[in-house]
This record gives sequence, C-alpha cells and structure tokens, in this order.
Amino acid sequence: MNEPNTRLPQKKGFQSFIWIGSTVVFSLLLLFVAVSDIQAQNRAATEQNYPAIIQNVYDFILRHYVDEVDPKVLYEGAMKGMFEALKDPYSTFLTEADMSDLNDTTQGSFGGVGLYISKPTGPRPDGTPPFVEVAAPIEDTPGWRAGIQPGDLIIEINGENTEKLTMDQVLSKLRGTPGTEVTILIRRGEKMEFPVKLTRAIIEVPTVKHAMIGSDIGYVRIITFTPMTTERVQQAINDFKKNNYKAVIVDLRNNYGGLLSAAIGVSDLFLDGGVVVSTKSRLANENAVFTARKNPMVPASIPVVVLINRGSASASEIVAGALKDRGRAYLIGERSFGKGSVQQVYPIDGSGFKLTMARYYTPSDVNIDKKGIPPDREVKIPELTEKEAEALNKLINDNKIPAFVKAEPSASAERIEAFAKELSAAYKLDLSLLKRLIRDERNRTSIAPVYDLEYDIQLQEAVRVLQDGAVPELLKSAKTLKQLQDESAAKEAAEAPQKP
Repeated sequence: MNEPNTRLPQKKGFQSFIWIGSTVVFSLLLLFVAVSDIQAQNRAATEQNYPAIIQNVYDFILRHYVDEVDPKVLYEGAMKGMFEALKDPYSTFLTEADMSDLNDTTQGSFGGVGLYISKPTGPRPDGTPPFVEVAAPIEDTPGWRAGIQPGDLIIEINGENTEKLTMDQVLSKLRGTPGTEVTILIRRGEKMEFPVKLTRAIIEVPTVKHAMIGSDIGYVRIITFTPMTTERVQQAINDFKKNNYKAVIVDLRNNYGGLLSAAIGVSDLFLDGGVVVSTKSRLANENAVFTARKNPMVPASIPVVVLINRGSASASEIVAGALKDRGRAYLIGERSFGKGSVQQVYPIDGSGFKLTMARYYTPSDVNIDKKGIPPDREVKIPELTEKEAEALNKLINDNKIPAFVKAEPSASAERIEAFAKELSAAYKLDLSLLKRLIRDERNRTSIAPVYDLEYDIQLQEAVRVLQDGAVPELLKSAKTLKQLQDESAAKEAAEAPQKP
C-alpha cells in the first residue's frame, strides 16, 4: 500500500510538469506563429508600398530638382535601374531604339555598318572604361569586310569618344543613310589601335549560308537563329541531297544565338525523336520539354560534325548541346560561350524589356551557363604574341595591304606570295597569316566565299575527320555534358584540400 501512495505524487508531479511544459511550448508556438504572421504582414505591406514610394520620389524630383527634368529621362533611368539590380546581363530595359534594333536584327533590314555590339553600363571588371564592344560582325556587311572582329572595342565614332555615350547614341551614330560614311577607332587587345572608315549599306540580317565541300560533304553555316533559319537549313539539306552528300558540317562559330524555336527546329532536322532541350523556372508555365519528331531530314547514316568556338552562344549552344548529348554529332573547335538562360521580350508603348524567365538544360539535364560546351576535339586558333600584336598593329596603321590590293587588284598568286614574303621580312609576322590578310582584303570588295578551306584550321580538321570515316567510331567514346560535368566535379573534390 505504501508503494502506490509514494508513486502517486511522483506521477502527479510528472503529469503537471508535462502539462506545464506543453503549455509553455504551445504558448511559444502561438507566439512564434503570431510574430511570423506579423512579420509576413509587415513585409507584404512594405512591398505593397514600394510602388507608392517610387512614385512619390519621382514626383518630388520633378517638382523640386534644381533644373527642369524630362519625365522620360527619369522613367527610363528608373526602369534601367530595376533591371541592373538583378545583376543579370541578359535582363535589360529596352528603349525605343533598342526595341527597333531587336526587331531589325531578328527579322528586318536597316541602314548601318553590320556590327552586333554591346556596351556595359559601368567600368569593366578589369577597370577599363565602358567602351562599345563588338560581339560579332554580320557577314558580307561593311563592318565584316573591314576586318572588324568579335572582341574589338570601338573607342571613337567620328572622333567622339564612346565611353560616355549611351547605346541609343551609339546606334544613332553608326546607323544612317546607305552610302554615307562613318569613321570608327578600333582597339584590339592591348597593343593595337587603328581607324576604320565604313560606308553604310542596307543591312539584311543573314541567317544561313551553304555549299558543297568537294563532291560529298555538305557545309552549312548558321549565322543567327531567326524565324527563317529552319527553312533555310532545309533548303541547304535539299541542295546537299541533289549532290548526293555523304556527310554534313554544321558551322555554329560566332553564332550569338537568336530564337529558341529556331534552335529547336534546326535540331529537329537531325534528331530522330527524343529530347532537344528543356527549360526550368520557378514559374510552372515556363517549365517545358521540347522534343524532336521522328524521321529526321538528315538520316542517322549521314555523319555530322559541328564546329563551335567562344563566339557560339545561346541558341547555337542549344543545337550543339542537343546533337552532342544525343550522340548525333561530333564537336570540333573551342569551348562555347556559355549562355544557358532564356529571355522573353515584353513591349511597353514603343519601349520594352527583356527578362530572363528560365534556364535551359541539354538532353543529359545539364545547364551550361557560364561554363560553355567543350568540343570533343579541341582545335585552337593560334594567338598572337605581344611582339606579333605590336607588329600587326604597325602593319595595319601603315596601310600596306590595302594599298597593295588597290594598286594591284588582279595580282597573281606568285605576286601575292612575293609581297607576303616582303611583309614577313619587314614585320616578322607569319607568312600564312599575311597571305590570309591579303586574301581577306581582296574579298572585302566582293561577296565573300562561303567557307575558307585554305586557312581555316578548324574546318580543315572537320573535313579530315569526315573523310577518314572516323565519326561513327569517335561518337562511341564521346561523353555527354552530364558525364563531363560529373567528372569535373569529382576531380575538383579530389584535388580540394582535406579538412583535418
């Protein structure tokens, strides 16, 4: 009888402790929920107030700033600021001029010099001023014929420094009536700086060029992805079929991208069903998987080589990634740019904005943003040494090659060889480089050839691989982008210092 009596108080106290403890926990839980609700409500209220705050500041500036302010300037500045805050170079406010430019480059024509350009809003990471940078020249345009290259900086336009110019101002100075002239100052690398005089022309944005290499290799270069690209590639393949083609080279070098739909359409011509690309976003309606149809236009029996370089970006990387991951093409060249996001454009009363809505993933479920696509076989274009860059800069400023071509437009191969040797002895530059520069200068006065098998070492390698019949065997050992990324991650983990 004593044991129960002594245990009951203990049990009662324990139950009281549990009850008191549960009450405290429950109270704390209620307090936590209440605080969380209050914080969420405050946050929501603050977020709802942001537009009103912005409107008040906008009105205050208009009424009280020391000088009269153009409301449009404040509006565009506020819009640009919002997009710059995202720290995403592909999400931007588009002025009326930007929207016009976007429409021109994707489907129209305009009077200009034929350069895709960009301009940072502030100093570059290396501290250099925000000059205009050439992303790529459009083929067979004044800029392309003048030898302007991706990465060149435009320091001046008609003697005016571009550091302080807006993109709208830059475009208005480069564009104009066909037949009129504009002079730009080009900076290439650290040692080369020279003026280039361009005559504006009607710029029709090209998309596809094609030709046969030899008797049985079809070569198609996709310059950009527009609404017409898939149809133009289909036309090229039909021409190849008429010539009994046995292989295809798809050249995506210096292709900055374009329309997602066009990239999917081109991939569809080579893939027999299956995934081309997928898009992923925090918004459910932006998540999608795009697949190819059965019975492709180019049958599996036709080997395919794709050429890429650091100028291959966005839509061109979608095509390269799809054909690589699906084991349909062998990639040759250099690592691509690495733009793995998808933007949509929204118009607003003439202006508009471009916003990143999703990221795209290759068939092996890899996003290549800021990483790029490595080729299966790397073939690098030789880079100039510092001495060679200085010598080439001097040669360009001396105007020797244009003067020679102008004086002897019909020079024989022997005369060109002799002149190139003279330049090589005087400037200590490679003979092959000089002969190519002479050839390029001559081509600027006529329609450029579709391809350059004499000096293009990446194209030479592609032709060699196809002629050897090695592609089917090479594809057996080629790795998907997922395998390559997993191997890279494993290697980094193994090389990382171990924590004690």
